[in-house]
Amino acid sequence: MIVSCPACSAKNRIPPRKLDESPKCGKCKQALSPPSTPLVMESGFDFNLLLEQASLPVLVDFWATWCGPCRAVAPELVKLAKSRSGTLIVAKVDTDALPQVASRFNIKSIPTFILFKNGDEAGRVTGAASGATIIERLGL
Repeated sequence: MIVSCPACSAKNRIPPRKLDESPKCGKCKQALSPPSTPLVMESGFDFNLLLEQASLPVLVDFWATWCGPCRAVAPELVKLAKSRSGTLIVAKVDTDALPQVASRFNIKSIPTFILFKNGDEAGRVTGAASGATIIERLGL
């Protein structure tokens, strides 16, 4: 996963298994905190790696750029990623950019939120909702 350093803005590639271990920036050696913004999945490979290696639960937002409800809930996910940093990883999968990932999880309606624990699906919520409602419905 690519994480930007808050001190020098350098981009650092961090293995998903180390996202909660405060790795150091390769450029300035500043400690990198766990992700506090949603991680955008650029490929199916990155998505698979995240699910396989993440030591924290992963909440995935399956969305698309043309989807109004998806755009409406996006700020809620930013707040959620910030408030749960270090205990939850929030990731985003654009279903148009990664249709094979959406198909693999039988995504028929967006937005759909799936919670993964240890790589396995632990809960699912479909439809726009507040961050608090998503958390409540998934039992977090």
